[in-house]
Amino acid sequence: MIKIEAIVREEKMEDVKQALQEINVHGITVYQVMGCGAQKGYTENIRGWEVDINMLPKIKFEIVVSSEDWAKKTMNVIQKAAYTGAPGDGKIFTYQLDSAMRIRTKETGYSAIQPVE
Repeated sequence: MIKIEAIVREEKMEDVKQALQEINVHGITVYQVMGCGAQKGYTENIRGWEVDINMLPKIKFEIVVSSEDWAKKTMNVIQKAAYTGAPGDGKIFTYQLDSAMRIRTKETGYSAIQPVE
């Protein structure tokens, strides 16, 4: 099993969510997060003071898939949906998972991450 974490622009959340649904990836967790990187931020005047804002709002997706093939497919779909071509488009990370358990049924491994029918 592989966990995918994708950090994308806020305005791309719905595009990414829809793209994942189109390839039947439904088990996602979404967070509102703040971060800084290549986008660098911006300067704003607040009450007469110039303030550097470098922690920008982003959206973080967490997804667990069953195989390397699904991970590649999912990463490609996220990249296409989140792409603007400008700094700050985001990052995608993957991690190997040792195990998973569905709390209600105690199913483990592959069975735990499959949709309930």
